[in-house]
Amino acid sequence: MSELLNSTEIDLINTNGYTGVLAAEQKQKASKILETIQFPTTRTEAWKYTRLGKISNKKFSIQKGSVSDISEYVISKDAYTIVLINGIIDTSLSSTDLPEGVICSSIKDTISTEKLNSLVGKNLKLENEIFHSLNTQNALDGSILLIKEKTILEKSIQLIHILTGEHTISNVRNLIVSEKNSQAHIIQGFFSENATESFTNSVTEIFVEENAHLTLDKIQFEDDSCYQVSTEQVEQAKNSTFTINTITLNGALVRNNLNIKVIGQNCCTNLNGAYLLKGNQHVDNHTMVDHIAAHCESHELYKGVVNDKSTAVFNGKVFVRKDAQKINAFQSNANVLLSDDATINSKPELEIYADDVKCSHGSTTGQLDEEAVFYLRARGLSEKSARKLMISAFIDDVINKIENKEVKTFVFGLLQKRFDWEI
Repeated sequence: MSELLNSTEIDLINTNGYTGVLAAEQKQKASKILETIQFPTTRTEAWKYTRLGKISNKKFSIQKGSVSDISEYVISKDAYTIVLINGIIDTSLSSTDLPEGVICSSIKDTISTEKLNSLVGKNLKLENEIFHSLNTQNALDGSILLIKEKTILEKSIQLIHILTGEHTISNVRNLIVSEKNSQAHIIQGFFSENATESFTNSVTEIFVEENAHLTLDKIQFEDDSCYQVSTEQVEQAKNSTFTINTITLNGALVRNNLNIKVIGQNCCTNLNGAYLLKGNQHVDNHTMVDHIAAHCESHELYKGVVNDKSTAVFNGKVFVRKDAQKINAFQSNANVLLSDDATINSKPELEIYADDVKCSHGSTTGQLDEEAVFYLRARGLSEKSARKLMISAFIDDVINKIENKEVKTFVFGLLQKRFDWEI
């Protein structure tokens, strides 16, 4: 398969003879789409502020990699660990003692139940979605994580994704199912080791069933020459709670697509995100909460700190369907620009077709308050320390949404490593 995208005249992927593992029907559909689809441009509304030339003009190859020591990537030492290198599970580095009530398997292995088989790709749109189609056609492996009915996990489960090699493409694929009355905390960490101008194309499908509680903490810290397009496709059944905290700290170009369908009543949805950028980094957060059923609430808080010549995009959209009455939906995006060359494009949106709702959205962008900086300096702090303290206070609203202490400590360590900030 030398040319996946004939219409764009791009030989995007050298497959090295590897064959994707998803169902033949899905792969065939993705292949047909890739024969005619083109990369989004700035004329495409959903990609208006994100230029994809850094990805579309390069040739990536599918490669199997290896890592000997994962200690610096372990987010929680007291968690069950699953390690994927270039999108392939490494069993030698993963936990073998998963708790009762949890099933973890590789997608490339035979999926044992008809239920799980039917959920892979169920809600993932392929039409006009080049990255979803690339992932569906070329994913070599991935993890299936099932939390069985009534299972309450005391420990977290962490999925550690490590990208290696030069011009590698890693088509990460995960399926997470939290069955009725279950409760779990999942951690996803994206890192790189000896990776140069490589590309992570990640898809995670999540199903939160009736009365289930699922929290996902996601940390992105790949090399500043690497690219990532990451999609979480979530479906919530009635009386469920889903929380996701997305912390983006490194990467040349990062795009997060978070799509949540709330199909049952009395659901609670929490979306929190922080992005701290420097250099020429570009981060684009696109979120969508689709309230289909009544008596639900969603809360969204994203905060960004943008320095040097870096750019950030936030586009959050909330749909409230016609029959979805009694919805409470709140959305907020706040940003601080630390240089005259930094850029933020923010567009929170509400699309409401019901008449008995409470919905609000807001966006603010500004610079540090120089009077406050002066106040702190007058009390003995250096200018650098004063600015660090103010930035820490600003971003702390999001960091404190992370309930797991080990995850929070790990994030603090990355902030200290990359930005020399003490939070």
